[in-house]
Amino acid sequence: MGNLLFLAVVSHFGAKLHRPRLIAVGCFVMAVGSFLTGLPHFFMGRSEIKTSSCVRDSSSHMWIYVFLGNALRGIGETPVTPLGISYIDDFAKAENSPFYIACLQTITLLGPMFGFLLGSYCAKLFVDIGYVDLDSVTISPKDARWVGAWWMGFLVSSAILFIAGIPFWFLPRSLPKQGGDEDKLPPSPETLDGTENALNRFLPSLRRLLGTPTYFLLLCASLLKFNSFIGLLTFKAKYMEQQFGQSASRANFLIAESHAVVAVGIFLGGLLMKRYKLSVVSGAQLSFVTSFMAYLLVLLQFGTKCDNIPVAGLTVLYNGSVTPNVSYRGDMLFSECNSECSCSAQEWDPVCSENGITYISPCMAGCLSSSGYGKNTVFHNCSCVSSHFPGEGNMSVSLGQCPRSKDCSRSFTSYMAVSVLSSFINSLGATPGYMVIIRCISPELKSLALGIQTLVVRTLGGIPAPVYFGALIDSTCLKWAVKKCGGRGACRLYHSDIEGAEVETEGQKTEREVKVGEDKVCEEINGQVEREESDPNTEDSNVMEKCSSHSKETDGPQS
Repeated sequence: MGNLLFLAVVSHFGAKLHRPRLIAVGCFVMAVGSFLTGLPHFFMGRSEIKTSSCVRDSSSHMWIYVFLGNALRGIGETPVTPLGISYIDDFAKAENSPFYIACLQTITLLGPMFGFLLGSYCAKLFVDIGYVDLDSVTISPKDARWVGAWWMGFLVSSAILFIAGIPFWFLPRSLPKQGGDEDKLPPSPETLDGTENALNRFLPSLRRLLGTPTYFLLLCASLLKFNSFIGLLTFKAKYMEQQFGQSASRANFLIAESHAVVAVGIFLGGLLMKRYKLSVVSGAQLSFVTSFMAYLLVLLQFGTKCDNIPVAGLTVLYNGSVTPNVSYRGDMLFSECNSECSCSAQEWDPVCSENGITYISPCMAGCLSSSGYGKNTVFHNCSCVSSHFPGEGNMSVSLGQCPRSKDCSRSFTSYMAVSVLSSFINSLGATPGYMVIIRCISPELKSLALGIQTLVVRTLGGIPAPVYFGALIDSTCLKWAVKKCGGRGACRLYHSDIEGAEVETEGQKTEREVKVGEDKVCEEINGQVEREESDPNTEDSNVMEKCSSHSKETDGPQS
């Protein structure tokens, strides 16, 4: 939000000031913001691995540091792109400008690439590294409850941003125009009009910009592409974790490698424009063709997916047979083998048996004893394993979900190949498309055009896209975590095929709750009948009939 509030103003007025120093100030502000974002880790207590709990904590104000840090990072980022690109384009030859901007965008992509690599390394480290005994941690990085050292990346990026801002401060306000032309100097501060006249010029400039048909169409196209890009970038790591069983560390590492391929594609796109001196129309055609080809390749990813993990009570029954309609219903989590264990349906501490079935907790597996320590803990004498799979190995389970099949590994290889190839083809048209935006408007509107483009795509693409993409993904959740005192937490297990997911409606939920209530009434009446040898009244008879019929319905699938 900090970026959006200042973007249009800085893009318009910053072009008339010392642009390199404004960029330097932005780097320093981003350094402070990154430092504030990582600071709460040192003020909060140690992280606790929760399976289920209801201990109400006192309210924390650490979110203020994160909010303020993100706002400062957004404000500091404002002058970098619009002022930096216009600074290069003002003092470069027309035929050299695409190559320079391609180099700039290539280097810009190296930042996210190194960021994902740094995130991959930090995700392997436990959040409280240096404060706890790592041997006592009972979960691995592949566990959905694992929290990596998130704070470390913000501190490292803060130091890098501060160092990067120093050279910008000493750059000149203007550079000699390439080719021996006269210097194109922006107006000096002494010749600028007052604030009132500057604001009066801003609105007509904005009207002229949005009134350019080519720019407006490119703005709409950029908005659509940015929506899909933000949705992909936000949830790609999560998709790789849940669909293909990859750890967060490996997912971030592979995303970083794909960024390197995109950087090469952007560089080659700029090189093509410089080598063949493509016109604005040719650049637009190249951008369209590459985007369309990448779209066709992405369609192949619909065929690369894995089957659901066999989880007892969620995706398979306790006897190992697949449920006809996968859905999350609390009553399906229980079976005869764990009915006397007083297990909690809200708990999530998965264990894996030798038969390849995952149970949501050792209690749900009916385990009676355990041995080992930390991640090497093994639970023994598990009744659900012995009752449904007699004679198949030992009756023990180990911590963690069962691994994916080899077919899933092959599907993941195909997914990554298609993803890298489509990203490379799409990136070939990035620089030509960017140059079309710069060349289709007047030179004095260049900075404002880039700023408005960034403002629109981030407001209408960057903000709503994670919301509706996230809602669509969450509609396939099979097992939700439970926050302290009953609030819904993060999703622990997703359905791999969205078309086969069965979402429980409010009516179905109410019907299920009514049936559970009838079960309780039936138990009370049956107990009363056993204690009292008297004829039941009419009302009790009706309720007992419901109990009998409902018991037949529920006992059938379990047996």
